[in-house]
Amino acid sequence: MAKQKNRRIEKLKKELKSNKTALFAFIFLSFIILASIFAFLSPYSPNAVNVGKVLEKPNGSHLFGTDELGRDYLTRALYGGRISLTVGLLAMAISTCIGVLVGTVSGYFGGKIDNLLMRIVDIISSIPWMILVTVISIFLTPGLKAIILVIGLFTWMGTARLVRAETLTIKEREYVLYAKASGQSFWKIIFKHIIPGALPTFIVASTVSIANAILMESALSFLGLGVQQPLSSWGSMLQTAQGNLASAPYMAILPGVLIVLTVYSFNKLGDVLRVVVEPKTGK
Repeated sequence: MAKQKNRRIEKLKKELKSNKTALFAFIFLSFIILASIFAFLSPYSPNAVNVGKVLEKPNGSHLFGTDELGRDYLTRALYGGRISLTVGLLAMAISTCIGVLVGTVSGYFGGKIDNLLMRIVDIISSIPWMILVTVISIFLTPGLKAIILVIGLFTWMGTARLVRAETLTIKEREYVLYAKASGQSFWKIIFKHIIPGALPTFIVASTVSIANAILMESALSFLGLGVQQPLSSWGSMLQTAQGNLASAPYMAILPGVLIVLTVYSFNKLGDVLRVVVEPKTGK
């Protein structure tokens, strides 16, 4: 196991060195995560109102200007990164766990169980996510917990389909057939053989889920259904910026660029991680 882990680390280093865009994605994500974690080092409070500095353009004191309440915009963006990244990571964890469990159980047992679970997946997938999330949000108190649960509980269907397809292949391999013949329980077979075999598939699905969760949170916050004031996220910052585009266009640039680069970086790293975990995969 240690040797295999070392080989994968070396493979990851090699991929990052040979793939400049992947290296940029890794550096950018590392930077934005660290900047969000240490946002408290900013000399400004994210919620401190200063009516004397309303809508100031970028300057030496405020590198990205101030918002409509005179709050430092860079500090708001860093604290907003905490919200957006937290939503992305926790919603991904929820959706991946559900998707992997449903996909492996469906593919392993087949038959009626497979048909039932896949019909549930089809029904949920057929409902436009915006309508589904909006309706569910009505019954929950708006806030960070609600948006994480809503996104996590209703975005696992794609992962379930991918893992099911992989499970159908893995369960016919010799080591799984031997495990069945030796009398191992189906839960042990699933967790010891099938899920590790499907690891490359849901690693990529997980990185895509993070990116999608960040986009969904941004869209919901843009519509006023996400995090509530005084908290900020990149989506809520865009929602605020739309009322000041004429006088302060910079308010839309910073959160917009952060969303685009973060989503791109997660997707790019997903491709690299698949190559690392499954060496036979081509670039």
